[in-house]
Formats: sequence, structure tokens, C-alpha cells
Amino acid sequence: MVLFACLSGIGETLDRASMRDLGDRLPLPAIITVAVILGPIGGLIGVWIGAWLVAITGKWMGGRGTSETVRTALTWASIPSIVASILWIPQLLLLREELFTSETPRLESNPGLIVPVLALSLVEIVLAIWSFVLMCNTIAEVQSFGSAWRGFFNLLLAGAVVFVPIMALVFAAVALG
Repeated sequence: MVLFACLSGIGETLDRASMRDLGDRLPLPAIITVAVILGPIGGLIGVWIGAWLVAITGKWMGGRGTSETVRTALTWASIPSIVASILWIPQLLLLREELFTSETPRLESNPGLIVPVLALSLVEIVLAIWSFVLMCNTIAEVQSFGSAWRGFFNLLLAGAVVFVPIMALVFAAVALG
């Protein structure tokens, strides 16, 4: 489970770096190094904290999962995402640093790259959906819910426990500022 959490963390770090155009500020080798070093740490922390929150909020819903069983469920559900992380290799070969920048001159000047890039993106989307559905089902299973929808609401409630207080603090800071 530790290996899966670490691999998942690398993929998540690369995804975040790409979405935030980190290549506009850092060179490609630095981005890869950060993903390989900090990604596994983030993956482990995320799985441990996430499992703890999902186990607690699941108990509020009548669930029976422990932090350990929920951690296992979350980790197994990440396998499609880990497979999607392998797709970074052909994308890096095709686009190199442009995967992480706001400007994409190589892609814009070579329309032939659009088809493989879109195909890889489509596969990533399918794998992400599969991972999410699998997560809802595995959480439902370890919580003894009997419904993937209850697993989904367990995940949603765990997210709300974190998100709502943060948003309240942000709104309070804006109102006072």
C-alpha cells in the first residue's frame, strides 16, 4: 500500500505542476525532481489523513471502516490513477517542458501533436473517472454501506469537514479586511 500511495503522490504532484504552469517559474528537471522527492511524501500524508477523515465521517453515517481499512480502500482505488501517471512519459517525450507552461509554441506550431496529446488526455480522463468510481465502491465496501452512493457521500462529507472551516476563515478574513 505504501508503494501505491507514493506512486499516486508523484502523479498528483505532476498534475498540480501542470495545472499551475509551474514550468513558467521552474525548469523541467526541477519539476521532475520535486515530483519524485515530494510527491511520495504528499501521497503518504494524503492517504493517511484522508483515511482518518473518511473513517471518522463514515462512522457518523453508520459505517464500520477503520482508518486502516479505509486507507487500504483509498490506495487500491488509486491504481487507475497510477496507470494514468505512466502516460506522463509519452507526454513528456512529445511536449517536454510545455506540459508545465502557460505557452505551448511546440504544440501550436505542430498540429500533428494534437491528436496524440488529445488521445492521451482522453485516456487520463477515463482512468480518473474509473479511479473515482472505484473509490466510491471501495469506501462503501469497507464501511459496509451496500451502496457506492453512500461511499460517495462519505467522501463528500470528509471533504466538507476540511473545506467548510477553511472557507469560513477565508470569508471572515475578507469581511474583517
